[in-house]
Amino acid sequence: MSKKITKKATTKTTAKKSTHDFATRVIHVGGEPDKETGAIMPPIYQTSTYVQESPGVHKGYEYTRSHNPTRTRLQECLASLEQAKHCLVTASGLSAEMLIMHLLPAGSNIICGDDVYGGTYRLFTTVFHKMHNFKFIDTTDAKVVEKTVKEFKPALIWLETPTNPLLKITDIVAVTAIAKKAKALTVVDNTFMSPYFQNPIVLGADIALHSMTKYLNGHSDVVGGCIMMNDDLMHKQLFTLQNSIGPCHSPFDSWLVLRGLKTLAIRMEAHQKNAMVVAQYLEKHPKVERVVYPGLKSHPQHAIAKKQMLGYGGMITFFLKGDIKKSNKFLSTVKLFALAESLGGVESLIEHPAIMTHASIPKPIREKLGITDNLIRLSVGIENVDDLLDDLEMGFSAIK
Repeated sequence: MSKKITKKATTKTTAKKSTHDFATRVIHVGGEPDKETGAIMPPIYQTSTYVQESPGVHKGYEYTRSHNPTRTRLQECLASLEQAKHCLVTASGLSAEMLIMHLLPAGSNIICGDDVYGGTYRLFTTVFHKMHNFKFIDTTDAKVVEKTVKEFKPALIWLETPTNPLLKITDIVAVTAIAKKAKALTVVDNTFMSPYFQNPIVLGADIALHSMTKYLNGHSDVVGGCIMMNDDLMHKQLFTLQNSIGPCHSPFDSWLVLRGLKTLAIRMEAHQKNAMVVAQYLEKHPKVERVVYPGLKSHPQHAIAKKQMLGYGGMITFFLKGDIKKSNKFLSTVKLFALAESLGGVESLIEHPAIMTHASIPKPIREKLGITDNLIRLSVGIENVDDLLDDLEMGFSAIK
């Protein structure tokens, strides 16, 4: 587990600074009592439209696709947590990615990490490949990034760090410096870490992206995405795209995420505490070939993780000793680790990337990256860790 750190907003971003700790901001920013009634829990503005005093004269809200008071509160909270000036929340993580792709001029060159969420890969290679040019590279190697930037001249560099599912770590400071020199934008998908453990904009990124479905909401009952940035013009352009295309977040779902955020700080600490114990257990297990967890010294980029992250999160990838049959046996035996896609909920999940979340990536590319049939991904929840270890041991015992 990482050392205890007080998370104050004391960075040099252009975001509105706060002297309050992260654990205070998750509760109070956007969570102020209702002005009209004094309700400690702000109401859900479950409305589609708003009455105007006269044509074009209103109180800042016209139509919920454009603006909604509940969504406004959520955006204020998320911007504060990511230490950004602006935030837009969307109907899903992929719809947030779609808006960013539409932000770029047609024909733009985009460098993307070679190990990204399967849905991101699918979006780029089956939809936006007609509009932009993509090159997938190992962004953990700054020299490879620099060489590719000189040759490919990208408008944008797309990073996941840690990556999904191999948990590779990219040096955000190094890559964003290369991007700025080339006048390219940098997007960092920060879903795995949440703003509690990593702040890409503070480290130099232009945009921080999250699937709110995961750790931000934390209870596996909402789908949503969000985009954070400091640039005023970029915010205006992205809002115009969102308002025109329509992937807004519903008032009720925004309220649920606001509710979930209140426990983000304590949840992330619990996820990390359990994940470290599970990772150490797996690393010593005779039926495990290899474990990948940023908090382990055996992780290839552990030093970078320690430098740019305030903790190591709740995601673990490990390789069983065996083939697809043994993987299936293991996955179908465990019970507390629910066999399901997604991650970041309070409950522990387990999945097989090659068959499930990353099945849309062609098999030759998966194998080249190392997404093999014996690779298993864990989203470690906040249950009692001894119960989780017993559950995993039950799975291992089923493998002969």
